[in-house]
Amino acid sequence: MSSEALYAHLQSGATTVCRAWTVVRRDGTVMGFTDHDRDLVVDGVICRADSGMTARALQQTTGLSVDNSEAVGALSDEAITEADLVAGRFDGAEVRSFLVNWQDSRDWVEQFRGSFGEITRAGGGFRAELRGLSEALNRPQGFAYQPGCSAVLGDGRCRFSTDAAGYSVARVVEEVEDGRIFGFASFAGFDDRWFEHGRFEMTSGMAIGLVGVVKNDRLTGEKRRIELWQSLNAPVAAGDSFRIVAGCDKKPATCREKFSNFLNFRGFPHVPGEDWLASYPVPDRPSRGGARLPSVGG
Repeated sequence: MSSEALYAHLQSGATTVCRAWTVVRRDGTVMGFTDHDRDLVVDGVICRADSGMTARALQQTTGLSVDNSEAVGALSDEAITEADLVAGRFDGAEVRSFLVNWQDSRDWVEQFRGSFGEITRAGGGFRAELRGLSEALNRPQGFAYQPGCSAVLGDGRCRFSTDAAGYSVARVVEEVEDGRIFGFASFAGFDDRWFEHGRFEMTSGMAIGLVGVVKNDRLTGEKRRIELWQSLNAPVAAGDSFRIVAGCDKKPATCREKFSNFLNFRGFPHVPGEDWLASYPVPDRPSRGGARLPSVGG
């Protein structure tokens, strides 16, 4: 990058500049776009000229206010497709916007860095909200003081390895309905409801990389029926492969008995409920000062 050369070029009065954008999806796919009439290489990324993508004026302020803008483009089989938008592949994607000297694309300056926000589709095109880096400051921080565990199974706070034997399995799809309900003629070896609340991740096919959460897991004999909370929003066919992880309902008993991981339980099971907090002495009900909640850690 030679921002000094670009600034000198802008001060010359006769400029040859255009705009370019790079998008990095959460699955690692990198895409580039430009409003110039030929492809450019910006910061090592090829920015295509035939994408039909443009951006609205960028609003930037000092302090902690959120920078925002919009990107508008046409849906294309070679660039951003409607199927990918519906599947959520661009949700939260990282976006960078550049001002580039198209005569020498090594001269550029980054004007915006953030992520895609709300994305809408209409009339063969799309409109995406661009949110600046300070958007993260608007999100609630901290952990809830609640009976259930606040960690995610397998994360750095839970510390349980989902690759342990008996807690995850890779298989292929046998029967599928609406990208949400999966049937298997033989899927034994795991208890009934073992995968409820678990992670269901596609590892091949048109839905590769998409993740769902298991709502119901029913075992009848050797047959199994797995239902997700929501459709994967991409075509899933018999023979596609997936990986499914045992589910955790965040309860202390599940953490202790199913995962043997109670030392890393991140909840507060002895927090009094609202009924207990609102209770008051009653003459006919003796108060002996004993424990009101059973032990869950032993």
